[in-house]
Amino acid sequence: MDIALLKTFLAVSETGSFAAASDRLFVTQSAVSLRVQRLEELLNRTLFVRSRAGAELTPSGREFEAYAISLIQNWEKARQQVALPDGFDRSLNIGAQISLWPRLGFKWVDALRAEQPRLGLRCEVGTPDQLTHDMTEGVMQIALTYNPTLRPGMAVERVLDEDLVLAASWKNPGLSDLRGRYVYVDWGPDFFQFHNQALPDLANPGLTLAMGALAARYLADREFAAYLPARYVKRYTDRGMMAVVPGAPVYTQSVWSVWRDDLEEDLADVAHRTLKSVVQGAEADMQDITDLV
Repeated sequence: MDIALLKTFLAVSETGSFAAASDRLFVTQSAVSLRVQRLEELLNRTLFVRSRAGAELTPSGREFEAYAISLIQNWEKARQQVALPDGFDRSLNIGAQISLWPRLGFKWVDALRAEQPRLGLRCEVGTPDQLTHDMTEGVMQIALTYNPTLRPGMAVERVLDEDLVLAASWKNPGLSDLRGRYVYVDWGPDFFQFHNQALPDLANPGLTLAMGALAARYLADREFAAYLPARYVKRYTDRGMMAVVPGAPVYTQSVWSVWRDDLEEDLADVAHRTLKSVVQGAEADMQDITDLV
């Protein structure tokens, strides 16, 4: 079975569109159509009902979907196992949104390597949609995200409630002196509503950074203020490079972990235990910072 045919089938199934699947796979729409046609010929079944509205799975398509996912996942397992370098006997692929790697994901990797020195690790950055896609295909076994999507074969668990605090890169900042040196960091629609209600005077500062905690690097070299994760701000406050704005409202959002059900039980136990220990440290960092607000 051609893996490209299966991945194309799943891309159409997930997006509901041949055009959207072609964008995801970086191939032409005609290539997507030909791959699906080839798969239908191999199975001797029609997998999609095509219409102007998109593509919908037929009963045969819905039945085949679970097999397609299983085939791709088994392929990924085999590919990862064969690719292991000498000295390693297992592998684990972890993905996370970019803001969840500093002071959380990286420390988790350190803890896993200390507990399982023969475990090969691959770590990736992705958007919530990318992480869900990679989890579905078995490319990734665990993901950290602010916006989890539950799919068959996966489990979702709350990791921690993360505080976003208003931090500035100059000494003794106050709410009254932010005009002209405030950056809006886009943390999603819920944060947008909170921000407009809590700080209406800063609703449209003219500079928006949709790059999560990476925005701290911009602030560090300039006199600007922005909302950033408390656990991340701590590294800068400890060095005297940032200060929390007293009296500024704190926004809390949840961090989630997504786990594949077929992760080996003993490896899942180690991953859960090490993540829990890292989270305890992150929560202590957050408390140190939020106490300053």
